[in-house]
Amino acid sequence: MSEQIASASRPKLLLPAALTVIGVGVLFYLGAWQWQRMDEKRAFITRLETQAQGPAVGLPPAGEWPRLDPSALDLTRSVAKGSYLDGIAGVRTTIAAGPPGSRQLSGFGRWVFQGFRLEDGATILVNRGFVPESRFAVIAPATGAATITGYLRAPEARNNFTPADLPQQREFYTRDPAGIAAALGLSGAAPFYLEAERQGDGLTPPAGVDVKELIGRIPDNHLQYALTWWGLAATLIGVFGAYGWQARRKPADTP
Repeated sequence: MSEQIASASRPKLLLPAALTVIGVGVLFYLGAWQWQRMDEKRAFITRLETQAQGPAVGLPPAGEWPRLDPSALDLTRSVAKGSYLDGIAGVRTTIAAGPPGSRQLSGFGRWVFQGFRLEDGATILVNRGFVPESRFAVIAPATGAATITGYLRAPEARNNFTPADLPQQREFYTRDPAGIAAALGLSGAAPFYLEAERQGDGLTPPAGVDVKELIGRIPDNHLQYALTWWGLAATLIGVFGAYGWQARRKPADTP
């Protein structure tokens, strides 16, 4: 009798078995892909930490700018000597509150961008730091000679949800050095910008970047995603096993 039940159940199991094999294969592949992405993300974060924590280096010479890959230089700790140029532009942003006990400005506001003439005559943009929206109107342009320590940053990418910039009002929604430089009337500016390092308590605007906090905010959830996909694969195997066990035990239908 048991052999008859098993024989009758085999055709019923063929399609579920095929679908299970396909589903497990897809889920396992997605888990492996997330595992690979985890390795890539952690290597990326390690590279940023190495570049950000090293001694400040000079900026790349202006003659090399056209050939630079700004993304490869992102968060390289650098120092610039020169003088501020008149005029500022704001890039709208929202800064999330830090962990309990942290001291930082947060909420809706703007990054303050200003032109900076290097000692060799080349021009870069400096992100002086974050200013809450309610205090932006009273922020004056920095003046005179200065030595700025900060981090080279690549242009910020736009997406489908990014509002249109308002260059006539010097109001932007991405940190785009080319667009901001054009709005400030600066020609030949660097394809990157210098993000000023945080000085002082971080509560006086404009507040520069705390690079450890910045890198710490980079999401790294790929391990959880990988385990989720593999867990779903194991669940699917378990469901099919239970289904097959029930199918083999169930007597064949009688007319």
